[in-house]
Order: sequence, then C-alpha cells, then structure tokens
Amino acid sequence: MPRRAHEDTEPLLSSTHLDEDDDQVSSRKKLSYEEAVEKAGFGLFHWLLLVVCGWANASDAVEILCVSFLLPTARCDLQLSSGDMGLLTASIFLGMMVGGYVWGYLADRRGRRSVLVISLAVNGTFGAVASLAPSFWLFLLLRFFSGVGVGGSIPVIFSYFSEFQPRLRRGAMISALATFWMAGNILAAGVAWMVIPRTSLNAHWGWLDFQSWRLFVVLCSVPSLSSALIFRLFMPESPKFLMEAGRETEALSVFQKMFKLNYRHATKPFPALGLVIRPQDDEEKNRPCSGSRCQRFSHQLKQALDPIKQLFVGPLASRSVVLLIIFFCISFGYYGLWMWFPELFKRAEDGGSPCTNTSRVQSSKNESCYPVKTAVYMEGFITAASNLPGNIFTILLMDRIGGKILLSVSLLASSVSVFIIYMVKTKTQSLIVSCVFSGVSVISWNALDVVGTELYPTQLRSSALGVFTGVGRVAAILGNVVFGQLVDSNCAVPLLMVSALLLAGGLAALRLPQTKQTELT
Repeated sequence: MPRRAHEDTEPLLSSTHLDEDDDQVSSRKKLSYEEAVEKAGFGLFHWLLLVVCGWANASDAVEILCVSFLLPTARCDLQLSSGDMGLLTASIFLGMMVGGYVWGYLADRRGRRSVLVISLAVNGTFGAVASLAPSFWLFLLLRFFSGVGVGGSIPVIFSYFSEFQPRLRRGAMISALATFWMAGNILAAGVAWMVIPRTSLNAHWGWLDFQSWRLFVVLCSVPSLSSALIFRLFMPESPKFLMEAGRETEALSVFQKMFKLNYRHATKPFPALGLVIRPQDDEEKNRPCSGSRCQRFSHQLKQALDPIKQLFVGPLASRSVVLLIIFFCISFGYYGLWMWFPELFKRAEDGGSPCTNTSRVQSSKNESCYPVKTAVYMEGFITAASNLPGNIFTILLMDRIGGKILLSVSLLASSVSVFIIYMVKTKTQSLIVSCVFSGVSVISWNALDVVGTELYPTQLRSSALGVFTGVGRVAAILGNVVFGQLVDSNCAVPLLMVSALLLAGGLAALRLPQTKQTELT
C-alpha cells in the first residue's frame, strides 16, 4: 500500500510541477514597459522610426532657419531695417514659446502622435502661406503662427522617439535623431544656395512681386507637411503613453508590430500575453468637474498648470532649475548668433570682420539686394555642414561618456569659439571659427536632447520639454532682438554676451545628475 500510494502520488506531483511552470510562464509573459521594449528587439522598425522622426526634426530646422537665409534679399523687398530683421527672426520663437507648453501638455494627456500630426501641419501650412504676404507685418504674423506649430513638434518628437528605444541604445539613438537637425540645416542652406540667387525664378503678379526668396519659403514648408502626412498614415502611438493611459491592448499591439518588423523571419509570436499596467491613481483628478462654466475653466486651468508645479517640487526641483538656466543660455547664444550668420557673412563679403568696419555696415544699408551674392549662401552651407563632425562624435560617445559631461564640455568650448569670433580680423578667419562653433554647439544640443528626455517621468516628459523649450524661445527672442538693435552700432556687445552665457550654461550643467543608460520611468 505505501508503494501504491507513492506511485499514485508521483504523477500528481509531476502534474502540480507542470502547473507551477505554467504559472511562472504566464507571469513572465506579463511584461513591464522596459521588458516589453527589450523583447520587441531592435532592428528595422527602429531604423524606419529614426528616418520618419528624423525627417520631422529636420523639417523643424528648415522652418526655423529659412528666415536667416532669406534676410539678405528679403530685406529689400519688405524694406527691413536691422531692427525689423531682429523682430522677424524673433517672431517664430515667440510662436514656439506659445506653442511649446500647450502642445507638450496635450501630448502628455492626449497622445504624442496626434499632437505631432497637428503641430507639423500648422507649421507647414502657415509657413507656405507666408510666402504670399505682401507686407512685413503680415509676413511677421504668419511666421509667428508657423512657430506655434514648430513649438509643438520639437519637444514632442523626442519624447515620442525615446519611448520606443531599448535602454542600452537610447542615448545613441536620440543622438542620431538629433543629427537630423544638421540635415535640415544643410537642406535649408543648400536650397537657399540653389534657389534664391536665381532671379529667373521670379514672377510678377498684379498684387505681388513673387521673388525667388518667396519660392524658397514655399519649398521650406514641404518637409513639415510631408511629415504630418506620414505620421497620420503610418506611425503608431507611443507604447509607453498607451500603457500609462491604461490602454493595454493598443500598447501590446504596438509591441507586436515592432517585434514583427524586427524579427521578420521569426516563427514565434511576440513573447507576451499582457503588459503590467500601473493602477490609475489620478482618475479623480482627471475627471471632468461639474458646475458652472467658470468652475470648469478654473479646473481645466489648474490641470494645465499642475505639470509646471510638479517640475519644481521635490527631487525634480533642482534639476529643473538647472535645465532652465541651460536652455536660456544655449538658446540666447545659439539662435541669437546662428540666425545672423548669413547677414554677418554678407557684411564681411568685401573682406575683414563684420564687427570692425562700421562704414561697410552703413554702405550695406544703401546697396541693392540684387544681384544676389552667392558666396553668402555658400558660406552658410559650409557652416551648416560643419555640424557633421560634432554629430558623429556625439553618436559614438554619448552612451560611453554620458550626456552631462558632453553637455558641459561642449558649452564651454562653444563659449571660447564665440569669443574668438569677436577677436578675428578677416573674413576667412571668421568663417573658420564659425564652423568650429557650429561643430561644437551641435554637441551641446544633442546632449541636452538626451539629458532632458531621461530626467523626467512619462507623465511629465513632454510638458517638461515644452516648458524648457518655451524658456529657450524667450531667450532666442531676446538674442535676436539684441542682435538686431546692436549689430549696426556695436556688434561686439552681443557676441560677448553670447560667450558669457554659454560659459554660464556649461558650468550649470555640472550640477545635473548623470543619466547614462538610465531607465525611463
């Protein structure tokens, strides 16, 4: 009987053991976000995603920088003073400041993809319509609305892209995405070089003299409109956002598509039956309130401002203050100087430094914009292309060194290069040092994109980047207005201000926490 009992029990134990194994397999198949991203693999899907998001990033660069390339010729047709040119370059940043937080808040509440589609469409539509503006003030207004669109796509595109990336590849891939800003810069400079000097492209309409620079403005809107169409037709929502929103089935579907593209020859399906969804603690806070219209508006306003409050409370407070300082310093310095490079190159066309010969500045106000001097656009193209070494350097070293060190060192090097621009005496020296500034400053932006993405949780990421880029737009506006007011009388002052601010930003970056290969929360 004991032996018989033992024989009867053994299969029972074996069956129990199998049931336990099944339970363990089932529990393993309920994956967290980071586990699901790793299981989905890395391959074709991520490279296609890089191209699509990169094209969107390049479209933002084209739309922002196109104004700087049209200034040397548009200033005659629109009768612009240096102060007007400063306002024009600042207008898109004012729009970006308005749009940055609004779009970022909507992206954290409504989803990344839909916000990208709308903001890119707004950017491209108003950018194209601006080409038909007959007066300076209408052109200024339309560029502002184009900036509202750009203000949404820039912070959201990095949040969206980062949330598809495996932890160990995230830094390099975000750096690769940031390099498309260089591609947009080169594209804008190349199209300007090919189109604006060709006066044969001019058309004379009854109510508008459609010069070649206006065609250039239309062409600059094509990348944004095509990006909006691609996101609308082909791209999925961020799986991280879907999980945070409790939409498990949709998130699982996205991971399955990623797995299918990355493992095209695999016979097994995506190894997960479900995802670990965090309980929704904020249902009461997000529930629409009843009451009067005023009370509902007050509730919605409180909800909209709540992410800003969270950025400056607890452990996030110190890093938020430091990032505010860095965004202000780098935006004032980079955009304040970069948007004026074509005009400074034009003023240095006859030789010498654009800041040392005031008589040349006075004569340039009275000279015709035609025939267009192609050397101005060639030099802009060379300066834009000099981003390439900095981008390659960032991709290779981001995950080894970390964003914090790269950000600090590159800002300090940028400060030195701007100070040297003030010191140079010839056109050739000015071009060389400008190329150095271009190559070094792009490392700062790439590192800032990575650090800013990894320092905040999913529910605050787009809002945080929207707030910081909004502050950056204020700085960019100030930088362009300051250059516009002082470039004729004493351009040494804005150059030295840029150098000092970049130095301050580099020192502030040392206070940031290290984020190398950190997990997204």
